Amino acid sequence: MEWIPFNDISKPFKATQGIHMFVDDYRMKRLWAQPDRYLAILELAGCVASPDFSIYQDTPEALNIYCHYMKHWLAAYWQSYGIKVIPTICWGSKKTFSWCFDGEPTNAPVIVSSVGTQKNPESAKAFLDGYNTMLERLSPTVILLYGKKPKECTGNIVEIAPFYDSVVRRRKNVSV
Repeated sequence: MEWIPFNDISKPFKATQGIHMFVDDYRMKRLWAQPDRYLAILELAGCVASPDFSIYQDTPEALNIYCHYMKHWLAAYWQSYGIKVIPTICWGSKKTFSWCFDGEPTNAPVIVSSVGTQKNPESAKAFLDGYNTMLERLSPTVILLYGKKPKECTGNIVEIAPFYDSVVRRRKNVSV
């Protein structure tokens, strides 16, 4: 399946494509503000990842929990219209582990992003801690991994090349 970012809605999606939400939060806020407006677009895709509203280590916990709530509300709303939704799993520090996996299905496919998590040892460790906790609590059947796969990650992983990889390839082709 080809994965297309939500913000690339200038052309119709196809049933052979999945829509991911690994885009800036401000681009997804319109889904929350006007959920009906995008139903017809999302229904064209083969599946849609639930929104990836950011959960940051330095953000007040109440705001992080609200982001988790918005993600689940939109996913449930889309499912009520027959849209196949793959849950996006995201976490912050270990203190988010007490709630960030709540409401997620067990023994089901999930999608996660490693983009921006490997920039320093602390971030890489936080990602791996959350990843391993996700494996333990959710036992996903398939993990769609958007971004580069850290070597420590295990499980039935399907890698999805991030958008910036295609940008780098295009730049190399232009400069040749």
